[in-house]
Amino acid sequence: MRSFTYHRPAKFADAVKFTASAALSPTEASVQFLAGGTTILDLMKLDTMRPEQLVDLNEAGKEYRSISHDRDELRLGAFVTMADAADDPFIRENYPMVAQSLELAASPQIRNMATLGGNVLQRTRCNYFRDPSWPACNKRDRGTGCAALEGVNRKHAVLGTSHNCIAAYAGDFAQSLIALDAIVEIIGKSDARQLAFADLHVAPGDKPERETVLAPGDIIAGFRIPHLPFARRSLYLKIRDRESFEFALASAAVALDLDDKKVREARIALGGVATRPWRAREAEAVLKSKTLNDDAMRHAAEAAFAQAKSHGQNDYKIELGRRTLIRALRQAAAMEV
Repeated sequence: MRSFTYHRPAKFADAVKFTASAALSPTEASVQFLAGGTTILDLMKLDTMRPEQLVDLNEAGKEYRSISHDRDELRLGAFVTMADAADDPFIRENYPMVAQSLELAASPQIRNMATLGGNVLQRTRCNYFRDPSWPACNKRDRGTGCAALEGVNRKHAVLGTSHNCIAAYAGDFAQSLIALDAIVEIIGKSDARQLAFADLHVAPGDKPERETVLAPGDIIAGFRIPHLPFARRSLYLKIRDRESFEFALASAAVALDLDDKKVREARIALGGVATRPWRAREAEAVLKSKTLNDDAMRHAAEAAFAQAKSHGQNDYKIELGRRTLIRALRQAAAMEV
């Protein structure tokens, strides 16, 4: 790890003063924020990220460590740990998808340290991005190419890719947020604003180095999830190489509003298969007002992956993604709520 200057400001207003106004990519910026540290410190040890200054937000973020709810919404502070949110009785009962996506996301040690805000901003686990000895990575070094296109890409994305990048988004919690129409609260240099969580992350396109719409100095303060009674019938299904700490090969966050077996509304997000948190709206549309039988679930799964594109070693992910979604739909339909 390279040397850096460490700051621990008492207020967000002081923290953002360290950031430059230039719109650099997350990897290139010389000033980086630290929350739980479970992503940034790893990348610094790997020499993938080389910040000259590290700004610890934990003192400034103390007021954003609470979980609360009312009849309208669930509110999660960005500095709540993954473990605290996963263990919260209200979340477990009323938003099981959220609790499960956090509980399945990492080891207990990491969940005790990692924050919700930091978790949604975690970087890809693409080996070419994380190993600087590989020169071709557009996400790490703009314009150098994407080694994964013709290289080892078994775990890479099949949805939302471009000719510049096929790295998969690694997170789990984000899938539950995007499925449930969450709002993200952001504090910037000059103002505070709210944004649909679905609009936070961006596909690689021609600028794979830019992963979110956050500007330099922007800090996530919290999340708001609207009250959805049918969210009690929700789950997060994660398929991975091993049952212990591992990232998803394919995952599905599913919530169903059923009238007997007829679908009034469905919410579906997919993980492990896309370059960013992925809402499968085409699959939701297929299921709406339909009887939830095998045919309907199969058609929904086909719609979800209709635009998928694989690159050899990850060809299997399209069929695995379909089967994961179908299995999640069946399990959600069978839940007693």
